[in-house]
Amino acid sequence: MSAYIIRRLLLMVPTLFAIMLINFLIIQIAPGGPVEQMISQITGVGADITERVSRTGTTETLSSPATSDAFSSKYRGAQGLDPDFIQELEKRFGFDKPLHERFFSMMKKYLMLDFGESFFRDRSVVDLVLDKMPVSISLGVWTTLLVYLISIPLGIAKAVRDGNRFDVWTSLLVVIGTAIPSFLFAVFLLVIFAGGSYMDWFPLAGITSENWDSLPWPSKIMDYFWHLTLPVLAMTIGGFATLTMLTKNSFLDQIHQQYVMTARAKGLTEKQVLYGHVFRNAMLIVIAGFPAAFIGILFTGSLLIEIIFSLDGLGLLGFEAAFSRDYPVMFGTLFFFSLLGLVMSLIGDLTYTLIDPRIDFERQER
Repeated sequence: MSAYIIRRLLLMVPTLFAIMLINFLIIQIAPGGPVEQMISQITGVGADITERVSRTGTTETLSSPATSDAFSSKYRGAQGLDPDFIQELEKRFGFDKPLHERFFSMMKKYLMLDFGESFFRDRSVVDLVLDKMPVSISLGVWTTLLVYLISIPLGIAKAVRDGNRFDVWTSLLVVIGTAIPSFLFAVFLLVIFAGGSYMDWFPLAGITSENWDSLPWPSKIMDYFWHLTLPVLAMTIGGFATLTMLTKNSFLDQIHQQYVMTARAKGLTEKQVLYGHVFRNAMLIVIAGFPAAFIGILFTGSLLIEIIFSLDGLGLLGFEAAFSRDYPVMFGTLFFFSLLGLVMSLIGDLTYTLIDPRIDFERQER
């Protein structure tokens, strides 16, 4: 197993490099880069031009359109700006260097865990991620935990009682969970339970109260979960339905296998058959989806929930970075979560062997 782990760790290097290279090239092709974003801020806001230019960290001002013809064709909205000013913007954002040089310079810094500074937030990428991480980790961990705690027992119960009333009635819950998007359910919860039109039981925004630091630790825990209740419930409804049906179908497939009939013929009780034999094999496919589910909830799945409940997390950070073309934040978070996804995939494979020791990835690769 140690040889398999080493091979997987070594394979992460070219995989991560390919992910970063493909995304880097795609983003470079997309219009509206950081230089154009800065130009639009300078020329599109009705403020004094001196104040606008001073915010960019440069000292150049506007010039005649004739002096910027070469740059007006390169950057949209650059008409009338001094070419020296455009060159200074390019230098500031690193666009004065060739494409390949920028990419390899970025990857070299990432290997040294230097993720640079945000173009528009005047903070390091690491500080921004660490600042937003508690919100996303809270949503991701508790949602994933709740989804699995609900879906696995429910899926097993539906498989054992396949076709009876319990299976039919709980299928209605699964259909509702499949049909209702998480963000729509979030709005419903907000209106009903957060002072929208009916009850004012839960807060509208934030992950903790303003006086959280002054609260005793039992009250801090209660306040923390009080704020998380509605967002986590909203995200759970979008995830439990799929996992429930996956668990049910996996168990149904295993229940009809020959080894189950053999175990029953040997006189084993139904619980011994179900949890001693079926559970171990049926749970493999459920565990296989855990890394992707956790990463999806942690980074992308919570974007609309963060917006609706005014939670400043990584999903919102990534969206704003993509919208404003804040390349250091975009690529820094991409690198981090790609690496995290690869590590979680390896952990998922290792979990296979814990559930079923018969699985030997090292022998399968020979």
